[in-house]
Amino acid sequence: MKLAALFSGGKDSTFAVYKAKQEGHDVVCLVTIFPLSDESQFLHYPNLTMTRLQAQSMKLPQLSSHTISDDTKIELVELEFLLGQAKQVFGIEGIIHGGILSEFQKNHFESVCNKLNLKIISPLWGMDQKQYMKKLIESDFKFIITSVSSDGLDDSWLGREITTNDIDALEKLSSKYRFNLSFEGGEAESLVLNCPLFASPLKIIQSNKTWDGYRGRFEITEAILE
Repeated sequence: MKLAALFSGGKDSTFAVYKAKQEGHDVVCLVTIFPLSDESQFLHYPNLTMTRLQAQSMKLPQLSSHTISDDTKIELVELEFLLGQAKQVFGIEGIIHGGILSEFQKNHFESVCNKLNLKIISPLWGMDQKQYMKKLIESDFKFIITSVSSDGLDDSWLGREITTNDIDALEKLSSKYRFNLSFEGGEAESLVLNCPLFASPLKIIQSNKTWDGYRGRFEITEAILE
């Protein structure tokens, strides 16, 4: 099936593209919406500008736009517009959604797809969270944490590339502090620096770390493709 990928540059949306291609789908473009702020309840926020480098490395065209509000209804209108463009320009038959267990996101995406007569493919849906996190590492996905906003996750995680040992540590923290190990609830955000889909890895040149005692962000101010 010819598909557009809803793409944030994080581990879930990138791995969903990887899985969809393994399943034989033709991924023809990436679709990215830049939210107004980090108050968006629907869209990924940190380091979205890096998706342009990722798209270049994946050799895929990217359709993108910026929203004027954090209101989910307005964000969905923008998504419908972009997917309409993707259908017209690239002839897509459906979209790739990287969700694992969030009914909130999936229901909204299905609503938009129904309006446009598009299928929705969710390759990660229902996966065991620990097995999924380990599968990322086993599949040579190199990703870092770009934001944290949960008890149990401090500033030491910001900018860290996640390893198998980190997953074991995160599992213990998620059990103690009751957050989703895969960060499906927004407890943390990620950015993929390299994976089998990339022709060239991302190299971070400059970055800033902010931390307010509970929430923090690792902001990349300059990066290149190696």
